[in-house]
Amino acid sequence: MIERLLWVGVFLVLFLSLPASARAGDVEIVLDTPTGKLAGSLRLPAAKGPVPVSLIIAGSGPTDRDGNSAMLPGRNDSLRMLAEALAEQGVASVRYDKRGIGASAAAMQSESALRFETYIDDAAAWIARLKADPSFARVAVIGHSEGSLIGMVAAKQTGAAAFVSIAGPGAPLQAVLRRQLAAQLPPALIGENERILGKLEQGELAGEVPPMLAALYRPSVQPYLVSQFRYLPAERIAALALPVLIVQGTTDIQVNVDDARALKAACPQARLEIVEGMNHVLKLVPPGPAQLPSYGDPALPLAPALVAAVTGFLTR
Repeated sequence: MIERLLWVGVFLVLFLSLPASARAGDVEIVLDTPTGKLAGSLRLPAAKGPVPVSLIIAGSGPTDRDGNSAMLPGRNDSLRMLAEALAEQGVASVRYDKRGIGASAAAMQSESALRFETYIDDAAAWIARLKADPSFARVAVIGHSEGSLIGMVAAKQTGAAAFVSIAGPGAPLQAVLRRQLAAQLPPALIGENERILGKLEQGELAGEVPPMLAALYRPSVQPYLVSQFRYLPAERIAALALPVLIVQGTTDIQVNVDDARALKAACPQARLEIVEGMNHVLKLVPPGPAQLPSYGDPALPLAPALVAAVTGFLTR
């Protein structure tokens, strides 16, 4: 609920008085919270008057507002490109660095204190501020990857006008981890991985973990995983009483078409768009690991069918 939001005041610099020619790029914006500032970018269309706006929520790990991960070389700029495509069709957008990431790094006081609800509350605070601004006609939420689940819950809490899931898992995170790691871990670690997941599913901390699993399950991140494991995407999307679009690519090596179909089954009124050849960073690539260079290639454009589906949905 709004009453739970972890914020006291919000300061959002919109610069809506700028002429259209000066509004073609991003405007830096800031969300003040009791534990620090969250940095974001506002992209405005050339259209005058109240315009629709979308909050774009990035995926998991050190992924910034533009869709780029600190764990990978180069940039793909997928979410920045999405904001540009929305603006060309008359839709404003806000995308932001989640706390602990990019220019919002200082807003995370400690990794062990972070909870999934923290990200939900931050997204809800952005939505509430945009809804209160008369410059915007309506507020939609776009969540990519883990941002899909964050967006579902925040959209429900704040009464957003519409929701778009892009490459959002249809299964809970623990099931995704089991699926992704089954073919990657050596046999000696399969049992240890299951022990850790079993503990976290029960709401308990798993303690120290083998060095090869520390990136996923280090003690300081375990409280966050415990909190996220309680959120089931199918249940959360089923609770949405608003227009929903689910978009999934067929060459995504992190989330697959079955995830999108599971979300659609839980939310029958949603529109499902399967984009042939689109991967997790929203680019057209062949299947398999040979697509990895696309994660660091900003010259690759977004999949045209993605742009058409999302902009069409938000402007109807």
